[in-house]
Amino acid sequence: MRAGPLRHRCALQEAVRVKNRTGGFDVTWTEIGKPWAEITLPTGRIAPVAEQLSALVTVEIRIRPRADAVAGNRMVHTEKGMTSTYLIEAALLNNERDMLRLLCSNVPNP
Repeated sequence: MRAGPLRHRCALQEAVRVKNRTGGFDVTWTEIGKPWAEITLPTGRIAPVAEQLSALVTVEIRIRPRADAVAGNRMVHTEKGMTSTYLIEAALLNNERDMLRLLCSNVPNP
């Protein structure tokens, strides 16, 4: 993979369960890395879910392979004061094993 397209610095985060005072757990997100990424233009659609319309933005993020970029983790991209948070739905390694494609959906209120 050429380094040229990898121009976005993102934060890779993992969900961590922290015990709270009531005996339950709260989910917090811990940063586990800051990979360089290529973010393709997102596609959007409106999906009816439980008789409500919700907007779903999907993107493809390309990074160098790493073991902790798995489904369930998320990528946070901040540029010019705007923050976008994407939940990793699938991580696909290409045939040459030099690029990891992350298929992501947006997180509306992280």
